Amino acid sequence: MKIEIEEVSSHEALPLLSLNHVSLLCRSVWASVRFYEDVLGFVLIKRPSSFNFNGAWLYNYGIGIHLIENPSIDHEFDTIVEPRPINPKDNHMSFQCTDVGLVKRRLQEMGMRYVTAVVEEDGIMVDQVFFHDPDGYMVEICNCDNIPILPLSSCPLKPRMGSFKKAAPSNCGFMEKVMMESLSMDMMNISF
Repeated sequence: MKIEIEEVSSHEALPLLSLNHVSLLCRSVWASVRFYEDVLGFVLIKRPSSFNFNGAWLYNYGIGIHLIENPSIDHEFDTIVEPRPINPKDNHMSFQCTDVGLVKRRLQEMGMRYVTAVVEEDGIMVDQVFFHDPDGYMVEICNCDNIPILPLSSCPLKPRMGSFKKAAPSNCGFMEKVMMESLSMDMMNISF
């Protein structure tokens, strides 16, 4: 069996520092500005005056949100009678919070629809709250820092054929183990 190896890249990753901003199209800049200020605590900041289209820049938590007004996106929503379902598996931006219970109480006070989910990993619980902005973009608020960030390489490999030694306990989940096992099998199947 001959396997061809295609080199993906011989270059290093781009020299990135951090996430700078998320840019979102919106039907009404001012409705969206009110949402991001009042609900999420962003602050309106100066936007370059050289732009020849309506928009706004907001900033907080080390990230910017750039809004670009596009009233023509209205036609996509004209036929919708009911609000779009809130689906945690949809595209979304996520913010870390200090108190998920307080987030839910404040959303209730504002009359906002939301759904909740709980993720469990080795007895550690992460609470998630999902809701939409005025244009239907999904926002998640969570306490995701409850789960430690573990590099996939820290997950031990479990040989397929068994082992004479008992494997040490692992902090890695099922998918991480499957990915590491698949990677190791791919590496062993490479022939030159």
